[in-house]
Amino acid sequence: MDSKLLSDMFYLGLPVLEKVLRPVIVYVFLIVALRLAGKRELAQLNPFDLVVLLTLSNTVQNAIIGEDSTVIGGLIGATTLLAVNYLVARFLNRHEKLQLLVEGGTEVLFERGKMLKDEMEKESISKAELEAAARKQGVASLDDVERAVLEPSGDISIIERKPSADPSLHEELLRRLDQISRELGELRARGNV
Repeated sequence: MDSKLLSDMFYLGLPVLEKVLRPVIVYVFLIVALRLAGKRELAQLNPFDLVVLLTLSNTVQNAIIGEDSTVIGGLIGATTLLAVNYLVARFLNRHEKLQLLVEGGTEVLFERGKMLKDEMEKESISKAELEAAARKQGVASLDDVERAVLEPSGDISIIERKPSADPSLHEELLRRLDQISRELGELRARGNV
């Protein structure tokens, strides 16, 4: 094999410590930036959001690998990103308050038949997106929604409205069933059934 080819593929142009620190810095920046951009960026992607995320990854590529385009340099960068993500996820799972700060909490978007426009605007969620999330979860219309919540993952959870448990309706049904049972008993006693 050509020694230049091997050198281009495996000789690190940057120190290993720099190759490790670059992805860590970019990782922290992206976590903060995506947190500030909102949960919607993570799960409710429209074509514009997808374009932003794809170009964002291309934009930070050089910040992660620097001028080093060797295979080893790329592997160090990728391994560092995976390791940092694993460690952060494990750490956050053990520290709920910090996890809430980093990932955010749930946001109520719709409650008791009313769209919470301020929350929806804050999270950049449109009525059409909320309706689509309801349909995906088998709810035909927002009229059938009791509550809609934006989860930290960016997913929208829909809680369907349940029919009210009217005690008087229940009593009326029981009264009618008793009446039908009595009438049926009378018919049987007469031999008509």
